This record gives sequence, C-alpha cells and structure tokens, in this order.
Amino acid sequence: QVQLVESGGGLVQPGESLRLSCTPSKNIFSIYTMGWYRQAPGKQRELVAVITTGGRTNYADAVQGRFTISRDNAKITVYLQMNSLKPEDTAVYYCNAALATFNYWGQGTQVTVSS
Repeated sequence: QVQLVESGGGLVQPGESLRLSCTPSKNIFSIYTMGWYRQAPGKQRELVAVITTGGRTNYADAVQGRFTISRDNAKITVYLQMNSLKPEDTAVYYCNAALATFNYWGQGTQVTVSS
C-alpha cells in the first residue's frame, strides 16, 4: 500500500504561479509512473502531467509550456510547477502513482485561480 500526500494548493490570481508537492509514503519512483490529474466541478478527472520511471514527461495540451512536472529522489517528492495560471485551471489536483493495474491517489488539493 502506498499513501500519497499532496500540498501547495491555494487561491491565486490569473497569471500567478503555484507549486504543488506530492510525497509518497515510500520511495517508489523507480517502479511507478507518477502523475498529476485534476477535476473541475461537473467535469471528469483529467490527466495534467506524468513523469515515468525513466524521467520522461508528458503534458496535457492545455498546460503544455506552462506547467512542469519534476521529482526529487532525495526528498522523495514529486512537484508540479504551475505558471501563468488561468481561471480554467481551477480544480482539485490529485497526485497519482501508477504501475500496471495498481493505481494510488492522494486526497487532492484545491487550486483556485480567480481575480
């Protein structure tokens, strides 16, 4: 069993930045693909960004060029740096760890972008 703890959400104005953090209960980066997903009110959960065990990254078109996913193996933490935030980025953001049929989710952290 793996627990994922997220932090870093909050209320910001359009154009500002936030950094989300996700810390697994154990170091799984060599085994699990780590990702960030988000779910806005009334919408399905969607992929934001992933980073594979080999360090390859992939982003949703809506955040490409504005968001960056990274990980710190020493701190056992995955980050999502979000720049140039827009109101449509408002959602609950979830950390995910995936390996074949195994999927673990964090509790989610709210990001609100509003003037």
